[in-house]
Amino acid sequence: MGLTYIDAHLQGPSAKSKRVRFLVDSGTGYCVLPSEAWKALGLEPLRVETFNLADGTPVRRKISECRIRLGRREGHTPVILGEPGDSALMGVITLEVLGLVLDPFRRKILKMKHRL
Repeated sequence: MGLTYIDAHLQGPSAKSKRVRFLVDSGTGYCVLPSEAWKALGLEPLRVETFNLADGTPVRRKISECRIRLGRREGHTPVILGEPGDSALMGVITLEVLGLVLDPFRRKILKMKHRL
């Protein structure tokens, strides 16, 4: 297996926007925004949640929301406000909000097949 990266355009509440390169992580729910990115967008924390890292270590992080655009798909998503040293991660919840999924074998982002 290899790594998959995707570029996204984010927009904060004051219409400030920023391009961020994300590592797509199928084990992550929400996007993680590096501290310099969410501060540049003017995001404010809405709540605090506890998350478990891959090794099981619990960490507390602030959560906010922003608009995100991947190609022609755009939507509103929760985001984890990263602390210094946190990497930009694209989570599966954000992909699903946009109707997208990760194909880990081909390392591509594909349109989701919707079902009722």
